[in-house]
Amino acid sequence: MDLLGSILGSMDKPPAKQKTDKNMYEKQKKEYESMKNKQREELNRFRSYVEERLGRFMKDDNRHYLEFQSLDQVHRSIVHDISETAGLSGMSFGMEGERYIVVYKKEHLPCEDEMMARKNGEVWNKEIAAQYAERRRIEQLKQSNDKNESHEKSVENIKLVSTCNKKYLHLFGEDANLEVVQKTQINRSYGYVPSANKKDVRSIEQTMADIQAKKRLKTQHTQPVEETASKDALSEPSRQNFTMTPATNTDPEIKE
Repeated sequence: MDLLGSILGSMDKPPAKQKTDKNMYEKQKKEYESMKNKQREELNRFRSYVEERLGRFMKDDNRHYLEFQSLDQVHRSIVHDISETAGLSGMSFGMEGERYIVVYKKEHLPCEDEMMARKNGEVWNKEIAAQYAERRRIEQLKQSNDKNESHEKSVENIKLVSTCNKKYLHLFGEDANLEVVQKTQINRSYGYVPSANKKDVRSIEQTMADIQAKKRLKTQHTQPVEETASKDALSEPSRQNFTMTPATNTDPEIKE
């Protein structure tokens, strides 16, 4: 016996699985396979059901769409797949958990009103169709009124431009709109003073007389101030000529 064989022979064998664990594993495996087979069979039955229902729908010329009940994502994918293969159009509506599929024929696709109603969670029928048709009519009427108002404004702009002085046409052109040529608007935030209050209706002689009167009034106010200042200046002794001299001893007999 070589060295490797002796080492392997001296090692312990791996622990064997217990019989109960093995039986439990086999049982779980069989249950999982059985469940998968049931799901596969259920999906196959659902596929056959959808194919049969869509076949009858395609043969019926009086029906334009076919609505299914609420389905999960897997079943919806099957309906979409079969519809696309059959040349139909499938659309999903509703919130998650309540989503359903409506299959339409290519020549009878849904209108905007039906799409909006189904997206809003409403059931599409004749009454809902009449309500959405009335809403659409009112919106179209409102849009037409807005267009008429905008057209009238554009006509007014053209008239306003045409009334401008011809000497300014080389600046803004004949196709200018109201943004280029507009009327002067009064800015009320800065106050408003009538132009009549800003005019000076006095004559030249009256204006000159008022100016001279103001000058005389100004000189009368300034003269009393100058007189009091001059009196104060005269009463104050002159300090420039007044000097203090120290005393000196002129007697020669007195000596310090």
